[in-house]
Amino acid sequence: MKINRFNLKFRTLFWLVAALVLAALLVFAFRPRPVLVDLGEISRGPLTVAVRDEARTRVRDVYGVSAPVSGRLLRVGNRAGERVEAGAVIAVIQPGPAVFVDERSRQEIQAGVRSAQAALALARAEQERAEAQLAFARIEAERAETLFAANVVSQSALDRARLNVRTAAAVVGNARAGVGVRQADLDAARVRLIDPAAAGSGSRAVSIRAPVAGRVLRVLQESESVVAQGAPLMEIGDPGDLEVVAELLSSDAARISAGAPAVIDAWGNGPALQGRVRLVEPYGFLKVSALGVEEQRVNVIIDPVDPPAAWAAVGHGYRVEAAVTVWRGEAVVQVPVAALFRQQGRWTVFVVEGGRARLRRVDIGQNNGEVAEVRAGLKPGERVVLHPGQSVADRTAIRLRPSAPALP
Repeated sequence: MKINRFNLKFRTLFWLVAALVLAALLVFAFRPRPVLVDLGEISRGPLTVAVRDEARTRVRDVYGVSAPVSGRLLRVGNRAGERVEAGAVIAVIQPGPAVFVDERSRQEIQAGVRSAQAALALARAEQERAEAQLAFARIEAERAETLFAANVVSQSALDRARLNVRTAAAVVGNARAGVGVRQADLDAARVRLIDPAAAGSGSRAVSIRAPVAGRVLRVLQESESVVAQGAPLMEIGDPGDLEVVAELLSSDAARISAGAPAVIDAWGNGPALQGRVRLVEPYGFLKVSALGVEEQRVNVIIDPVDPPAAWAAVGHGYRVEAAVTVWRGEAVVQVPVAALFRQQGRWTVFVVEGGRARLRRVDIGQNNGEVAEVRAGLKPGERVVLHPGQSVADRTAIRLRPSAPALP
């Protein structure tokens, strides 16, 4: 009887313990677990807001050298980077070769030569006729002089004879000028028949001189060739006198004023360079981005501030990145932008309080894309949840996400 009572108590105690253990396991399994999150801290310090975009360097004053006349350009001896002095000969242009003509054109030119020869012969015949009339008029004038001395003819007859001499002399001069014109036409027609291979370039040449002292930036036409008047040949400038041109969106350029500091980087392995805005051009232009979006851009001109030695590795036409400061504060309360999100039209964050996320409204000012100015709602030292997802809500238990192991 005692054994049965003992077994009954044992079984009762066993099932009671098992039920308690099972209940504890169920509570542990279904209890809410803390959400793993990344945290950021509210801090106070300097905050700089800048407009960043791609830019390019260029020599402040670039002098383009072009061909003053058409002709055959001799091979240019200067190379990019060489120094030239003002007035030095940098290129030579000789007269261009004669133009080749086809057989049809040649026959037309030959026909023109024959026509010019016939016209010349006609002009010479007219000259001979005019000279004969002049000789006859002189004889008549001499006869009239003799008869007038003998009181045979009147004064008017003598005057008429003298007028005929002068008229005939004028006709002779006209005929001689006509012969000269026809001779020139014949010479011009014969010149067109000269073989280009035998024409030669002649001794005349035009020397092109450097307009200023500096270095050759680019040689646009190096090899010998026939060039037209105004064809670009070379660019000369001073690589030590650089400026930076940033094509910024018009909405960003409107926030920039002359004298704003700028940082020039991404030009190579060297440190960032300092600059200052000299000019925001008043005229904007349309530019299509790589994605096909039409954007209104404005050129912002930046002058270097660092000594020339710091810019020695940067040349004309280099691609750089320019960050122009539009606002700066020294003792600014800052919140990471990753912690901000919009709720009901207002900026909101999750603040860590007692291991839980608490929803809080904040007033945000300036923003540089990484941190934002806090005008109200947060204090330095408080921690906020970064990149809160759907699993984080007001009063949700949270825990700091362990950092990932470093890659070998």
